[in-house]
Amino acid sequence: MTIERLPQKHYPKAEIGRRGMALGLDFLGVWLISSLLGGGDIGIQFVQILVFVIFWLILRVLVVYNNQGQSLGRWAFDLKVLEVEDGEVVGRIPDLLSLVKREAIIGLGALLVSIALSNIRANPTAILLVIPLAIDCGTAFSDTQMRQALHDRYCGTFIVSSRRGYSLDIKVKRLVENIRRNVRR
Repeated sequence: MTIERLPQKHYPKAEIGRRGMALGLDFLGVWLISSLLGGGDIGIQFVQILVFVIFWLILRVLVVYNNQGQSLGRWAFDLKVLEVEDGEVVGRIPDLLSLVKREAIIGLGALLVSIALSNIRANPTAILLVIPLAIDCGTAFSDTQMRQALHDRYCGTFIVSSRRGYSLDIKVKRLVENIRRNVRR
């Protein structure tokens, strides 16, 4: 009797552009809520930061954990977060602790971007607060095999394309193509 190793199920890698749009959609939702509930003064607003952190953790950890690895942005762009063990993608969503660590890292970068956006008029050098998020997410460009960002590598996660979602990027492409056809006529 021989032991046969079953081939690993293939999970399609998510495109960097779709990942960025999903992160942007999640960030936009949380940032708008924190901006409305936080103060309107210039400077660092602790209430706004607290609201941002709470809603980020709700949207990016609790929703993902209870929604098959998809946040609002990932659902809109047909993406899913899965766990990686020994360099191979496992077909399950990460445990709660891994999700919290992952989103704490990327959430810190998103929080710095939020602070930069709130203070850009008073202090143009606040744009430098975008650098940590750019470095974290930019490493996915250099990883041609797995396309993992730093937070993915540290927490053992992987973003894959999913069949379950809204397909916002595909719907926008169709809409733009229909508009182009109508303009040509």
